Amino acid sequence: MRLTKIYTRSGDKGTTRLANGDEVPKDSLRVTAYGEVDELNSIIGMVLTQNPEGGLGNILSEVQHTLFDLGGELASAGMIEGLVSEQQVLGLEKHIDQMNSSLPFLEEFILPGGTTPAATLHLARTVCRRAERSIITLAHTETVSPEIIQYVNRLSDLLFVMARFENHRSGNQEVYWKNPRKK
Repeated sequence: MRLTKIYTRSGDKGTTRLANGDEVPKDSLRVTAYGEVDELNSIIGMVLTQNPEGGLGNILSEVQHTLFDLGGELASAGMIEGLVSEQQVLGLEKHIDQMNSSLPFLEEFILPGGTTPAATLHLARTVCRRAERSIITLAHTETVSPEIIQYVNRLSDLLFVMARFENHRSGNQEVYWKNPRKK
């Protein structure tokens, strides 16, 4: 695909075309879902500019490509399927298990923060959860591959573990939520 013209003026009426050619409102559930995936991908790009260490950059680069495919599958409205596979979900689980095995057990909720990459990973995690909610809302009325839902769910877990891993690797102490019921 070669983009020779960036603006088309077709969106000036509040509509856009899906990859299958259907014209839909820009605030449709499908456009919202793939728009939030795009936002997540941009935040992961921000993390990559911060040069996270410990192999996180390679994993996040792979995730960016998968998110682009995932957004494309959502934008195609059934025209393209199978861009996200069970193997990719299992790959995320493998990364989660590897990183989590080197981290101290959680005894309390932690607050987002720490190093800049860790804080940005926490931001990515929250946007990932929002994208997941939008995708599930879409799945109530239209077909969405179960692998897409599983991938985004595992990705939010991976981003959480990555944030913890980044803080642990850099020697930053996690800030625990102060439970008012505990003394």
